[in-house]
Amino acid sequence: MAPLAQQLTRPAVSLRSLTRSFDGRTVLDSVDLDIPAGQFTALLGHSGSGKSTLLRAVAGLDHQVVGSGELTAPERVSVVFQDSRLLPWRRVLDNVLLGTEGNKEAAERGRVALAEVGLAGRERAWPSELSGGEQQRAALARSLVREPELLLADEPFGALDALTRIRMHALLRRLWERHRPSVLLVTHDVDEAIVLADRILVLDEGRIVLDLTIGRAHPRSYRDPLLGEYRERLLAALGVREDVPSEDGLVTKDSK
Repeated sequence: MAPLAQQLTRPAVSLRSLTRSFDGRTVLDSVDLDIPAGQFTALLGHSGSGKSTLLRAVAGLDHQVVGSGELTAPERVSVVFQDSRLLPWRRVLDNVLLGTEGNKEAAERGRVALAEVGLAGRERAWPSELSGGEQQRAALARSLVREPELLLADEPFGALDALTRIRMHALLRRLWERHRPSVLLVTHDVDEAIVLADRILVLDEGRIVLDLTIGRAHPRSYRDPLLGEYRERLLAALGVREDVPSEDGLVTKDSK
């Protein structure tokens, strides 16, 4: 066994020359990455850049994919998806406890987790009785009840309206500060990444092209002008500018 000091300094996630391919197309191209224990990291990139593939690899969900390289991650990993993935035939507390021992101790942890996300008293509700934001809160509670060392979040707020997303951002950050898991958040939203994460990675064509530390204390505001420099660097790495309108409000540098 490694010495205690070495164990404490070992990264929570470590990738070495990680490569993943689908149908002969390389999606991740020899990615090297270390995520320290307890760090909140965001991963940005265009659709098809390999973000979700990287997350699924770290989660251990890509066993049938052609790949190579070395990957280490903690044993206790939870994943939150864009869809809450609550089972409609189970009540909220039963959804939160899905996959746990199902004993009284687990049930109490589930109630505590629901209270932490603002759903105390909704244990017996059906998923259909919850709003979209409440369903994502329940999904967060389900991830917390497992006391994860690593929380993987794949566009968890992408389907929510703007106001609900802002509330969920504040909630996720509070939960991270309380529990301190390592977090890897996959998102398309530059502002979301800046407000939430302490480190932001940009993935392009299967490679990390920018590794940016955000040197601003929390809480952060979308209106903070000092965050503009980070935004410009991230947009540049994504090949995007805001001065010419397009269907999504952003255009690539090559657009005319």
